[in-house]
Amino acid sequence: MIVGERLRVLRETKNLSQGDVQKRTGLMRCYISRVENGHTVPAVETLYKFARALEVPMYRLFYEDADTPGLPDHPSFAKLDDQSVRGGRHAARFIHLLAAMTERNRQLLLSMARRMARDKRRGSGVRASANGRPRKKRK
Repeated sequence: MIVGERLRVLRETKNLSQGDVQKRTGLMRCYISRVENGHTVPAVETLYKFARALEVPMYRLFYEDADTPGLPDHPSFAKLDDQSVRGGRHAARFIHLLAAMTERNRQLLLSMARRMARDKRRGSGVRASANGRPRKKRK
């Protein structure tokens, strides 16, 4: 089942109209209709809005069963715990906040993140001086 059909089924199961979803998401009713009919593929952020409006976890937009999807046998999945799940909530909140930022602020944040990553790669023995150039730590 494609995402649009799944959204329609979930919406109808909750006895919601497209107008109700419009009020909850802020998306236009014609856009909701286009998504449900498969004419438009929504972005991840839009899917997040749909999931919140339908009061379901995001994975339910992709899986018909009410059970959580099984995790494949992979070493990285064995490390998942409550802390990493909470981190996912932080990531979702971060995505929401990024969407609300202006392009200029987004570029500033990206620039700062690049600089922090570059400094981290150089090692902990290097600090930035007042003029922004790296210098050795004093012992």
